[in-house]
Amino acid sequence: MTLCCCDLQCSDSVPLFGYRRRSYLILSGLLGAISWSLMATVVDDKYSAALSIILGSLAVAFSDVVVDSMVVERARGESQSTSGSLQSLCWGSSAFGAIVSAYFSGSLVDTYGVRFVFGVTAFLPLMTSAVAVLVNEQRLCSEERSISLPSSGLIESSKQQIRQIWTAVKQPNIFLPTLFIFLWQATPQSDSAMFYFVTNKIGFTPEFLGRVTLVTSVASLLGVGIYNSFLKAVPLRKIFFVTTILGSVLGMTQVLLVTGLNRKLGISDEWFSIGDSLILTVLGQASFMPVLVLAARLCPLGVEATLFATLMSISNAGSVAGGLVGAGLTQFLGVTKDNFDNLALLIVICNLSSLLPLPLLGLLPDGSPDADNGQTKVD
Repeated sequence: MTLCCCDLQCSDSVPLFGYRRRSYLILSGLLGAISWSLMATVVDDKYSAALSIILGSLAVAFSDVVVDSMVVERARGESQSTSGSLQSLCWGSSAFGAIVSAYFSGSLVDTYGVRFVFGVTAFLPLMTSAVAVLVNEQRLCSEERSISLPSSGLIESSKQQIRQIWTAVKQPNIFLPTLFIFLWQATPQSDSAMFYFVTNKIGFTPEFLGRVTLVTSVASLLGVGIYNSFLKAVPLRKIFFVTTILGSVLGMTQVLLVTGLNRKLGISDEWFSIGDSLILTVLGQASFMPVLVLAARLCPLGVEATLFATLMSISNAGSVAGGLVGAGLTQFLGVTKDNFDNLALLIVICNLSSLLPLPLLGLLPDGSPDADNGQTKVD
């Protein structure tokens, strides 16, 4: 959470070479390239790997937050439908990029090894730097840059932004939906346990896992398309209600894979895993799009970019909390990389717990989907 907000405060308060967005995108691309280059060459222990991963995560955080800020600024004052179209375009592009990378990932690892793949990956962030040159942004004049650069001005600007964020978050129409988003994301997850199951128990190879990643990337793009075509004008409460129930029910199908019932039905583990991942990812992406739209629509004038980063950080914090709770349940039930006796029970508990936030749907706004979002400037 702190990382995302600091990233955006830097880009808002300290322009580089006269630009607040373009220069930071270029910088993040270079930083990402350095990170993956280190992984491909000199990294040979867990500490250097951790440092390289941190650098890569910082690069992704910078670019992601800067792009989100530009989207929010363009969606400001628009209807839910228009905001949904903008978010669909962004996440559809992300899903398409994931398809391209996932197609070769597993086979390249099997054929050439991980360091070769890291080396190839190092070139990808440079594309961010190249595309950033095309960002339509007005260069700041020398007077504006001189006002932004002094350290005292940066500190005062940061304090002012924090006060504005706190003033905005305290408002019930922002705080209550944000609380729902956090709780909706904080339900326990069994993803880590399932990963160990399919790799250690079933024995899926890296190449096959790459194919599954390809399928899920296609499914993400399909989920974005479904939301943009049929759901972007549907009230948020209805979308969350239906997708949460469907997700809980369909998530139970993983029990069939764990218990081997899929093979008794004549479906191999590979095809069942692909089909299951496809359906769950489509539903998951379609249900996550309203979170992005809601976060963008909650942002008042004056702090829209920074507040959006804060809201999405809270959403990510909810996912982290859900992962930690899921890890605690996994340990409590005795599920390990070699013992999966209670994995089916873990899956059932996690999927049933995803229904717990439903009584709190009243925290979400219940206005007309295409009505003006009623944003007001925060002084």
